[in-house]
Amino acid sequence: MTTRADTTTTPSRTHSLRKVLGLAGATAVGVLLALQSRINGTLGVRMHDGIAAAVISFGSGLVVLVVCTAVLPKARNGVRRVVAEVRSGGGLRWWQCLGGVCGGYLVISQGTAAIELGVALFTVTVVAGQVSSGLLVDRLGLGPAGPQPVTFPRALGAGLAVVAVLVAVSAKLGTAQASWLVLLPLFAGIGLAWQAAVNGRVQQTSRSSVMAATLNFGTGTLALLVVFAVEVALRGLPQSAPPEPWLYIGGFLGIFVIGGAVALVRHTGVLLLSMGMIAGQLLGALLLDLLAPVPGQTVPMSTVAGVGLTLVAVCIAALPDRAVRRPRDLGR
Repeated sequence: MTTRADTTTTPSRTHSLRKVLGLAGATAVGVLLALQSRINGTLGVRMHDGIAAAVISFGSGLVVLVVCTAVLPKARNGVRRVVAEVRSGGGLRWWQCLGGVCGGYLVISQGTAAIELGVALFTVTVVAGQVSSGLLVDRLGLGPAGPQPVTFPRALGAGLAVVAVLVAVSAKLGTAQASWLVLLPLFAGIGLAWQAAVNGRVQQTSRSSVMAATLNFGTGTLALLVVFAVEVALRGLPQSAPPEPWLYIGGFLGIFVIGGAVALVRHTGVLLLSMGMIAGQLLGALLLDLLAPVPGQTVPMSTVAGVGLTLVAVCIAALPDRAVRRPRDLGR
């Protein structure tokens, strides 16, 4: 016989399981993002042009996704749903289709501010903007998971995540020069949380992660092409592209990064998705530094400590807030 307690706890357990699996998936996506960043960064260095490398990455991913969208019936139907929803002025607005612009802006801010601020300070500022914006975006219900309250575990986990990243990059903070340029990565982090929310809305409307990823890559590529055109007008074309094929798979990896994020955000919410991906990025970067180190660089213990602390922060943020028992339940 099924009791009332069984029927009320089963959905809760299912939701918790989905959240745990979503966090695991977000961490895996973050590891892929770290690998993509290493590849795109190497391509940018070899070309002496980070924006050109970003255009290649976004553009190659867009080509693959456009082909997939044309071939897959579910993705084609998703395009029709999104177009119809935007035209009717229903639940999806046109500005919610511009999530990819935030990804393009992050790349532009990397080329503009990362060198001046130092990669360490740049990373901390992005994470601070990302987790604080994630709390707000979830509170307002902008993502497909709907409104989520700012509970003590979520706020504590978000704050601890910033501290963890600060610890992880502390060995490289000594040469950072803080200035007004910190606003660029701060806004980039804020934009990443908003990007995850609106991309999730597009996926919810289209019912296709492929279609949502295609739209993200399309708007991001368009934004980068505009900036690249300005750069070419001022500096000319970049140097010849390097011949190694592996330097051009960043866009392919980006498909799984964006596709995974839009599929997972409805189960985790924006904050936990962001924190899971941050943990995965730090873990992936640590593994890359250990298995494929950059010549002349070592892995400080602060990085290892920061990765561990980030994982603790994610676990804390995922804890449910303490339930308040209703008066009528007391004494039963």
